[in-house]
Amino acid sequence: MDPVTKFSLTLQILGLTLCALSLLCSAFTFQDYSDALGKSILFFEGQRSGRLPPNQQLTWRGNSGLSDGSSYHVDLVGGYYDAGDNVKFGLPMAFTTTLLSWSVIEFGSSMQNHLENAKAAIRWGTDYLLKASTATPGALYVQVGDPNMDHHCWERPEDMDTPRNVYKVSTQNPGSDVAAETAAALAAASVVFKDSDPSYSTKLLKTAMKVFDFADKYRGSYSDSLNSVVCPFYCSYSGYLDELLWGASWLHRASQNSSYLAYIQSNGHILGADDDDYSFSWDDKRAGTKGFLEKNTQEFQLYKAHSDNYICSLIPGSSSFQAQYTAGGLFYKASESNLQYVTTTAFLLLTYAKYLSSNGGVATCGSSTVKAENLIALAKKQVDYILGDNPAKMSYMVGFGERYPQHVHHRGSSLPSIHAHPDHIACNDGFQYLYSRSPNPNVLTGAILGGPDNRDNFADDRNNYQQSEPATYINAPFVGAVAFFSSKTTTN
Repeated sequence: MDPVTKFSLTLQILGLTLCALSLLCSAFTFQDYSDALGKSILFFEGQRSGRLPPNQQLTWRGNSGLSDGSSYHVDLVGGYYDAGDNVKFGLPMAFTTTLLSWSVIEFGSSMQNHLENAKAAIRWGTDYLLKASTATPGALYVQVGDPNMDHHCWERPEDMDTPRNVYKVSTQNPGSDVAAETAAALAAASVVFKDSDPSYSTKLLKTAMKVFDFADKYRGSYSDSLNSVVCPFYCSYSGYLDELLWGASWLHRASQNSSYLAYIQSNGHILGADDDDYSFSWDDKRAGTKGFLEKNTQEFQLYKAHSDNYICSLIPGSSSFQAQYTAGGLFYKASESNLQYVTTTAFLLLTYAKYLSSNGGVATCGSSTVKAENLIALAKKQVDYILGDNPAKMSYMVGFGERYPQHVHHRGSSLPSIHAHPDHIACNDGFQYLYSRSPNPNVLTGAILGGPDNRDNFADDRNNYQQSEPATYINAPFVGAVAFFSSKTTTN
């Protein structure tokens, strides 16, 4: 980053810090954030696979994938499509569910009338993950749909006639990464439902324990077992060790069973607990795990240095600053689907700020210290940028604000609704809608897209999937982050 941009961003953050808690100089009101929260949850209805419930609010969607798994004699109906296609990928779906649950655990008290919808979004994911985890002993179903065939078509999910192949990991073909993430998702959700539905919570936790045991005992990456079925789409580039530590951490949090604590203490070094990492995503869990362990487990205060290193890497002017920001102030990590890193970063900043506030602590960055309000200010800058306080004056959440993207890379949203056009639209016939310059006929309310480039430029172009495609794992951490700002008591 050039010195001028770095200095400008430092001044922005200093200014934001002064008003981050009061929101008096905010571009958005508490009600705006609450509206964005409701919409960010509503988005998940647009990603639903299976038989839709009577209270479905995004009514342009219809039932889909009702025979998923049947040719393999298993019931794999339900779950979520990951992004703009019609495949159910297990790794990002599990991570999405974990992050939705973590959002509710940390900031559910700020969600008010949106809390039940958030829990319904979690349950839609966990109901499917339970099926995938228990259908066949010694196996975990991790995907429905052939992505290579699916991507050759532009079809509504309601019209799918591409192969609905089913893929699993097993004792012979392991997938510790996807299995441990599934265990994390089930364990995290068990915390969410512990009071409101104890029997469901118990079922989630017991299944999580079994899936984690499977992940740990039969070690290997699902990328090696499934190859071109999951790569390059959701290749486990970081390997599976980070997921084992992440899964064990969530199981310790959910069960309070000392065996998971002992597992982390015995295996942490091997599993990457001593590594510093500067991004948090569906693939790499290390940055999230360090902060989570420090916050939830007294025995792991030793991770504070690692958590501080991550936080300090994001703070302009700190001795270990290494993040990249655009001139408009957006955290920038990758050219494809960059906002996934923005939303996870904002969420981790706020969870760490909450932790620091609760114990009167600070993050240590060399000879300087960073307070909770500094982290809140930086997170707020990212949230506000997404919602429209940016150089383009465009909201990157569909349906929020006066100006938002109209050409979303999403099959169901870009094709005529099954209700408006009941006749089947075949595989190749749909491409006219992909290439059309007309706005999407169905508004995918709440979807956060891949976002602008490193110069704050955004092409509202359906063909530019790097910028215009939504994904469940972009929205999931944003639910927690925007919930924080929707509360009038943001110092909690």
